[in-house]
Amino acid sequence: MKLMNEQWAVLAPLFELPPREDRRGRPPLPAREVLDGILWILKAGARWQDLPEQYPTYQSCHRRFQAWVKDGTLRQVLERLATDLHERGGLDIRETFIDGTFSSARKGAFALAKPSVARAPRSWQLQTVMVYLSPYALKVLRRMK
Repeated sequence: MKLMNEQWAVLAPLFELPPREDRRGRPPLPAREVLDGILWILKAGARWQDLPEQYPTYQSCHRRFQAWVKDGTLRQVLERLATDLHERGGLDIRETFIDGTFSSARKGAFALAKPSVARAPRSWQLQTVMVYLSPYALKVLRRMK
């Protein structure tokens, strides 16, 4: 995901850093490129390691992401982008809603609910039985009789 120039003009003041007085270390990567990489990860839902090569390294993006979340910069970025979108007429807050269908259960949830099959512990015996009960294995076993 690439920010448009108009969007970056709104966000650029958040990322202005004074130069280091001691002039040591590497110069920081451009904030716009790092932010583009972070937004790509957030939009794609991919792992940090899957960040395309057109963006800075995933380590740099992840480190800045953590720093920006901690100091509140990322929240300001999202607020400014939403405000800009609202001012341009592309966002109507009356059309938003909260959907909790994907919220995960917390400790102390309803005790009678079955645990997810994907998260249930499986023994090697159960895994072996499941192989033999699969439709493909049953066909093979029938031919062997």
